[in-house]
Amino acid sequence: MGEGLEAPAWPAITRAEAAALLARLPEAGRLEALTWHSPRPFSSAALAQTDAGVLFCKRHDRAVRDAASLDAEHAFIAHLAAGGVPVAAVLADAGGRTAWDDGRWVWEVHRAGQGLDLYRDRASWTPFLSADHAHAAGVALAWLHRVGQGFDAPARTPGPLVSGASILTAADPLGAAEALVGHSPALADYLADKPWRHDLGMVLDTWQACDAAQVLRAAPALWTHNDWHPSNLLWDAQGDVACVLDFGLADRGRAMLDLAIALERSAVRWLELGRSASIAQCADALALLSGYETIAPVDRALVARLLPLCHVEFALAEVDYFQGVLGRRTDADLAWQGYLLDHAAWFAGAEGSALLGAIRQD
Repeated sequence: MGEGLEAPAWPAITRAEAAALLARLPEAGRLEALTWHSPRPFSSAALAQTDAGVLFCKRHDRAVRDAASLDAEHAFIAHLAAGGVPVAAVLADAGGRTAWDDGRWVWEVHRAGQGLDLYRDRASWTPFLSADHAHAAGVALAWLHRVGQGFDAPARTPGPLVSGASILTAADPLGAAEALVGHSPALADYLADKPWRHDLGMVLDTWQACDAAQVLRAAPALWTHNDWHPSNLLWDAQGDVACVLDFGLADRGRAMLDLAIALERSAVRWLELGRSASIAQCADALALLSGYETIAPVDRALVARLLPLCHVEFALAEVDYFQGVLGRRTDADLAWQGYLLDHAAWFAGAEGSALLGAIRQD
């Protein structure tokens, strides 16, 4: 949510918790040490060294993820792996289960992804280290979309930290947003004293969300990653993507929407918004698009139309999370104003307009 370090929202996974978790997995081996704890804000995670290798243990609050939701993620990961997408395998217990609810938390364990974790110490949603990395990420995303076309699971149920496509594929995007708010008491409570229908309606109208949604509805539906950014990728020595990580936001959507999200996550230095005169990474955006086009065509006009809108649904989900799960209204304010509204407004300025024009190839 910013450049400074903050205390984690969730307690770190303890050695005792990890040992009990891994004891249920025949392939896990015996725990030797926890070697790293994730600083990410939405769950707790740690790398566990065992006598059988390195594993990635992840713990979710039950208000954020249930076992059935993780089962859907894991099925998508398995489908991608079968099609040749490099992913981190999920471990199962003797009964074949890959997600466990202990009454307080929901757990999952993955094998450590293979590749160089070049972005571990960088904040999420910050730029690629080079345009070559952006190009490689575009290639890998297009390949994921091609393989993912055969996965036909239904969309996730709306809730905290779910990044679906219900708003931007609806005939009435504002009505779809109202339905999401109606589904969440916490989100409705947060927005109760705000002119949010007007403010969100202005965003949707400014960027012609109804027209974009009409085009999206005609495109094939498929499960997409929805959080494609450099630190969710591991790399090989040649600078290609060696492993795709973190399917926590994966859901049923559209390829061009996922591509727009990938650009939104990495082609603008959002942490410098309001402090730097130039924050667009135009070369990275074009490199990512050209990489994607080596595998599949890109509707650049549609991607440009979606770019100022593609964050809206997840921003609402973040407000729901910060307000309803963590009770942090200040962070909910940042998600609503600083993320949803201010990001959309930036694209109407000179630099944002120039980035959209470059994507459209004006």
